Amino acid sequence: MKIHIKGGHLIDPAQDIDAPTDLYIAAGKVVALGDAPDGFHANRVLDATGRIVAPGLIDLCARLREPGLEYRATLESEMAAAVAGGITSLACPPDTDPVLDEPGLVEMLKHRARMLNLAHVYPHGALTMGLKGQRLTEMGELFDAGCIAFSQANVPVADTQVLFRAMQYAATFGYTVWLQPTDLHLSSDGVAHEGEVAARLGLTGIPILAETLAIGQMLQLARATGCRLHLARISSRAGLMLIDQARLDGLKVSCDVAIHSLHLCDVDIGYFDPQCRTIPPLRAQFDREALRAALADGRIDALCSDHTPVDDDAKQVPFAEAEPGTTGLELLLPLTLSWAREMQLPLRLALARITSDAARVLGLDAGHLRIGSAADVCIFDPDAPVMISRATLRSQGRNTPFIGRELLGKVCATLVSGQVVYETPANDKAAR
Repeated sequence: MKIHIKGGHLIDPAQDIDAPTDLYIAAGKVVALGDAPDGFHANRVLDATGRIVAPGLIDLCARLREPGLEYRATLESEMAAAVAGGITSLACPPDTDPVLDEPGLVEMLKHRARMLNLAHVYPHGALTMGLKGQRLTEMGELFDAGCIAFSQANVPVADTQVLFRAMQYAATFGYTVWLQPTDLHLSSDGVAHEGEVAARLGLTGIPILAETLAIGQMLQLARATGCRLHLARISSRAGLMLIDQARLDGLKVSCDVAIHSLHLCDVDIGYFDPQCRTIPPLRAQFDREALRAALADGRIDALCSDHTPVDDDAKQVPFAEAEPGTTGLELLLPLTLSWAREMQLPLRLALARITSDAARVLGLDAGHLRIGSAADVCIFDPDAPVMISRATLRSQGRNTPFIGRELLGKVCATLVSGQVVYETPANDKAAR
């Protein structure tokens, strides 16, 4: 299949391209930018006039709920949601059922994803067996099976000795450890940010100390072992300050933030809205503003959707009993664009945080449209409205605090390895 994407405005942060440019694809690869190569005859022409042509989006954290949790979502539903949101590559944490702590489970997930022929899936292997924080997994075998990093998802490791040994193991073989910084004991009973809102509503709070204490411990272990550390879903200004200092000290540490943490704060809980129950919790407004600024200036490396499909029964209960999590795959692009507009940032910078910067964090050769690279492409209209509703979401998990909002940024077509896997009507024509 040879495809000509014509008339679009190409934005490729990795190549510093931000200009009207045609794109030519053959055999699943980018073969030319601007002018067609000699003898190129397109089988399809995608008309991108008035639209942005960008590398396919990369999501650092999306729970696909397989294996074992298909009543919440299936691989088919979530992969369809991913490509509808312009996402062509995603990393999934290991908190499935059973946990991704055996090579056979990883191989099965990779095989299922390949058979669907939609987005690329990059699993994280469990750091400890069953995520119980007691016994290390065979990281080498999991890496050979297709895991690109090792994680505890959002389950803290209480035993510091176990975490120390895990980071030593990872450092020996050059693996990256992904940890969500939460102190087990300070956060175990909490359901919301410890502050005025939680106090007024009578909700048990999770203090910022739960994050900063864990970050400090993790950074010290990374310093002692030389392990590459990624801190996932940072939620506080105080946590950012610790990471800033660690980088000044030369530690190999990166971090990300969930997209909902840029737009919401603890005030949005309102009158016990269970859609706003997340891990980590929505913090105070000044924390949200610090996260928005840090992402803009690069102190936070990348954005993620933190996509966590939850069934209705687990959300239609009192706030303290609701299961944490929101759907995010289809909202990543429009919410990123909204953040960029509000911060008055160039579109190229915003796209970098969900393409090339995200690829760098994952260690992938992706997130760009260089000649010879896989043709993973997102075509979108940045000014087209998108109404967020349960009826329009493709994810099986339709719980999000953004229901009812109208955002800007509509995905028109998504290509994965040169194949059109999602498109809206009337945006292409067959080549003659």
